Amino acid sequence: MPRIDPVEYEETNPGQRAAWDDMVAGQGRMTNMKRTLLHSLPAYRALMEWYPLRAAVAPFLGERLADIFCHAISSDNDCLICSTYFRRALIDAGEDPEVFVLDAREQLVVDLGRCLARPLGRVPDELWSRLAAEFRDEEMVALVSFGAMMVATNLFNNAVGVELDGYLEGYRG
Repeated sequence: MPRIDPVEYEETNPGQRAAWDDMVAGQGRMTNMKRTLLHSLPAYRALMEWYPLRAAVAPFLGERLADIFCHAISSDNDCLICSTYFRRALIDAGEDPEVFVLDAREQLVVDLGRCLARPLGRVPDELWSRLAAEFRDEEMVALVSFGAMMVATNLFNNAVGVELDGYLEGYRG
């Protein structure tokens, strides 16, 4: 049961309504998480920066690895909403989210995600060195920031008790 009910479209003010309309136009739906975030337009805007960060990492990670990275973080954070969302994305792309076949570079990215999901988000020097050999500084900054935004989204969902959207029910792990 959610601790804060999602806003209804009819209850929104003009700024909230514009954000809602923009999200539906760009992403196709307004989820329970986004509707809950809309109680605070600055909070909504802050966490929606996930989309530009994803766009920043997609050229060097690719869609598949970006989804696997987010799934690893969300699963380790025990976030029902986000882990299920990424399970759906991966399953719909033909992946088995229980068993990924990863090359060494992909495994490094997953290992980074798992480190970010832990308390304090510490990344061992040995892992960082291996990542730094694969990615430029600007890519590492974007990747870590993208992971941090995923952790923030997970934390919000878990703390507020956002309910799983109905369209995700069939994808629960």
